[in-house]
Amino acid sequence: MNLKDQLMQDMKEAMKAKQADRLGTIRQLRSAIKNKEIEIQQELDDDGILGVISTAVKQRREAAQMYSDNGRPELAAKEEAELAVLQQYLPAQLDEAEIRSIVTSVIAEIGAASMKDMGKVMPLVMAKTKGSADGKVVNQLVRELLAG
Repeated sequence: MNLKDQLMQDMKEAMKAKQADRLGTIRQLRSAIKNKEIEIQQELDDDGILGVISTAVKQRREAAQMYSDNGRPELAAKEEAELAVLQQYLPAQLDEAEIRSIVTSVIAEIGAASMKDMGKVMPLVMAKTKGSADGKVVNQLVRELLAG
């Protein structure tokens, strides 16, 4: 079952179970996927859908952080609840050691030696960790390994 079918099935289940928050989040995600398909004028495959989900996860994370920083815990909790629903559709997240290993292998593979090579390293690492690693963590580890 592809991700699109899975989302449709989960949306129906959320309707039947009267899970308004979950239903709203899935509808927003399906809408974002449809908008992306309209933008690129073709249907998205699972990798494309994972990209849309990753973007939505990043947006929710940043919004929750912003609300927390500005003393709005009720809005932060809403964003975190949506984040939990979205993360169910992402592959299992890699831990820091696994990401570090991927970054190290990419650096060795392309012969990166300094921070100037960060632009070459980041796209390759992000392609290998698609949906299974947070971009901030990857960025931090690439900087650390290139600087060291």
